[in-house]
Amino acid sequence: MGAGKSTLSRQISQELNAILLSEDDWLSTLYPEEINNFDDYLKYANRLKPLLKSHIRSILNSGISVVMDFPANTRNQRAWFKEIFFHEGIPHRLIYLDVDDKTCIEQIAQRRETNPERALFDTEEVFYHVTSFFQPPSADEAFVIEIVKR
Repeated sequence: MGAGKSTLSRQISQELNAILLSEDDWLSTLYPEEINNFDDYLKYANRLKPLLKSHIRSILNSGISVVMDFPANTRNQRAWFKEIFFHEGIPHRLIYLDVDDKTCIEQIAQRRETNPERALFDTEEVFYHVTSFFQPPSADEAFVIEIVKR
């Protein structure tokens, strides 16, 4: 949260001329009034993922590149990505943004200024709650990992 996933995702999608899929965009469009706390986010994100999994796999199998602006903070979240491309051998790259908490909190504060509709969710309290579950990706997960330090 606040590490710069969305900014980097936009840059990469432009460089690759790829489709950009953002979990935040999907959730805010489909559930504009329903997500008011972290538990709501989990509930609606879990509803979205089964639909997107087959949709994304179809796009990738057609030969079109996709940049996914989705959190991958835990092994469980990353397992969902594996379900999309591992069993069909679809090439991938997992980008791990290694960013200190202070920078993330500053960026979250800036985002509240530019996107006031996110003020309820984009707080230090939510950041620390989300961060408490963080598990960095490891080699045994078999991803092609690119680390970006900031």
